[in-house]
Amino acid sequence: MSEPVQESSAPRVRTPIHLWIVGVLALLWGAMGAVDYLASQMRWEPYMANFTQEQLDYFYAFPAWMVAAWAVAVWAGLAAAVGLLMRRRWAVWMFALSLVGLAVSTFYNFVLTDAAEVMGTVPTVFTVVIWVAAIALLLYARRQAMRGVLA
Repeated sequence: MSEPVQESSAPRVRTPIHLWIVGVLALLWGAMGAVDYLASQMRWEPYMANFTQEQLDYFYAFPAWMVAAWAVAVWAGLAAAVGLLMRRRWAVWMFALSLVGLAVSTFYNFVLTDAAEVMGTVPTVFTVVIWVAAIALLLYARRQAMRGVLA
């Protein structure tokens, strides 16, 4: 007769309510990024009609490596939000990977090209907001992993 499976003797850390709040907000934030990415890549007319022809020409001229960096930023961020809600430690790595994609795409937009001139002030300021959110989510997930909330 086999012995019953024993559960780990390490106490399970209770999920704090703020994890659910941050996780859902991160999921919504990531979903917004995914919609933006997909609508832009699929050239969805109702979405792209919000941009000038100069802005559309700018988007459509992205090199493949820039599109790939943007994809990494978006999809890794969305996966990280899911991982956070699942209480998985790999969410930290996915938030970090998302930040790498963001760094590459920001470098392209503001160092290699004239995105600020083409896109105007609001998208440029929004890039700062994206950076703040990405860094905050990475730090939050890292802290939750260190506390044992993420396994």
